[in-house]
Amino acid sequence: MHDYKWLNEYCLNRFGSAKALEAHLPDARTPQQLRAISDDRYLSTMALRVFRAGLKHSLVDAKWPAFEQVFFGFDPEKVVLMGADHLERLMQDARIIRHLGKLKSVPRNAQFILDVAHEHGSFGAFIADWPISDITGLWQYLAKHGSQMGGMSAPRFLRMVGKDTFIASNDMVAALNAQNIIDKVPTSKRDQAIVQDVFNQWQAESGRPLCQLSAMLAYTVNH
Repeated sequence: MHDYKWLNEYCLNRFGSAKALEAHLPDARTPQQLRAISDDRYLSTMALRVFRAGLKHSLVDAKWPAFEQVFFGFDPEKVVLMGADHLERLMQDARIIRHLGKLKSVPRNAQFILDVAHEHGSFGAFIADWPISDITGLWQYLAKHGSQMGGMSAPRFLRMVGKDTFIASNDMVAALNAQNIIDKVPTSKRDQAIVQDVFNQWQAESGRPLCQLSAMLAYTVNH
């Protein structure tokens, strides 16, 4: 695999200057900022990610104020009490996206967030404290304990809340394939561990957050 020096020089050549490159790179929230996010906002973002999956994001986003209303501002303590009858009634509400499986995931994820918060003080504390050197372990934890958080939903949720993570986009996978690291989206624990090791090395060499390294790697793919 190429080292960080190669990655940096490739991106500098593409954008023409360090300033132009930096303008195209994302930032991650600090642990303190992640801790400050309330559990209801984590639940709202988790639900937003679930409903965005497979749908046009702008369609889901336009309906989100109605979701905030029918799910009580995504207060986990309230949402967790929503039973099957309540969800069936929501299936008649034309203001929201009426997908029963995704609707059912919301109270399930409310319980998940409450369980984590009970153990760690808050869901934000749990997210903030998880080491980025094992970010794929957090993907796996969210997929196992959350509802409809498998595939790429966990890393995309983490990116949405600002937790530092790389994203296995098509361009990033193509770039890793070009270096003979992986040849497909890393869904298995083995492939995720391989990609984690690569990013850990680049992170150690550069001091950059994973989200920036992920973007830089994607930029090495020519369109």
